[in-house]
Amino acid sequence: MDMTHAESILLYILTVFLIVFFLLLIVIAVAMLKLISKVREVVEKAESVIISVESAAEVFKNTEGKFAAFKLIRNIFRMVNKAQQAKRKEK
Repeated sequence: MDMTHAESILLYILTVFLIVFFLLLIVIAVAMLKLISKVREVVEKAESVIISVESAAEVFKNTEGKFAAFKLIRNIFRMVNKAQQAKRKEK
């Protein structure tokens, strides 16, 4: 099984192409792994931001209820003051 000169040249060319192909696959795989790690970092930061926004919204929601109570008390005082002023004007 002696290879001819043309067959050995073809074998070398195919070997070089195969080596280049595998090197490109390795480079692409490494780049994809780096990209995936960056995406994970971004997702973790986004999750922490979402949690912060949710906590801030919860604080505002709780505060809004407290302000509603103060508004109710303020409105009661205003109504009492208006009634007292109206009585004073009548006298």
